[in-house]
Amino acid sequence: MAILLNEPFNEDGILGIWEIVEDYDTLRSMVNLDDKDIERLDSFKNHQRKLEWLSVRVLLNSLTDKDSRIVYGPERKPYLHNNSHNISISHSKDFTALLLNKKRRVGLDLEFMSNKVLRIAEKFLRPEELDSIDKSQEIYHLYLHWCAKEALYKICDKVDINFVTNLKIEPFKPKEKGLIIGVVNNSYMNEKFTLNYFTLKNYAIVWCYK
Repeated sequence: MAILLNEPFNEDGILGIWEIVEDYDTLRSMVNLDDKDIERLDSFKNHQRKLEWLSVRVLLNSLTDKDSRIVYGPERKPYLHNNSHNISISHSKDFTALLLNKKRRVGLDLEFMSNKVLRIAEKFLRPEELDSIDKSQEIYHLYLHWCAKEALYKICDKVDINFVTNLKIEPFKPKEKGLIIGVVNNSYMNEKFTLNYFTLKNYAIVWCYK
């Protein structure tokens, strides 16, 4: 088993993180898949994508009952077929993460940190957000902004969201873990969210519920 984190939050939520250390056959043996799942798994050409997809199901079974199935609605938003929990999924490199809550909306993102974020920062940050970046922790601070906006995008059902014009992250000083305030302002809402963040093994993780 490769669970790195299984952390309850409030009375109805769970945050889980899985590190993929198993090979394909081991992960495949750890889940029971129906015909539709098998067809979906076989459709992936990339081997890493197969591992990610399987690890999500293995982690889900570890956090909930083994009868849970992930299905997708409009905008590829994931749901559990039995509606037992709201769910948000993220994976990057060797990490998979799930955020589950029985009653509240959830949003989650994790990213393996590398220099590539420096090349794309202007595509997802407002000028004032760029100005607030701590240069002594530039890559980490940028990834926290990216993950926060991804988490907001997911909790708002991925509808009518532009990362620059509709999402705003209030200034904060990056620490090993802490809170971020984010605002979503689009045609559906003008709402403020409190996001949790932390870092683990060169990954940035941001999650929220409401």
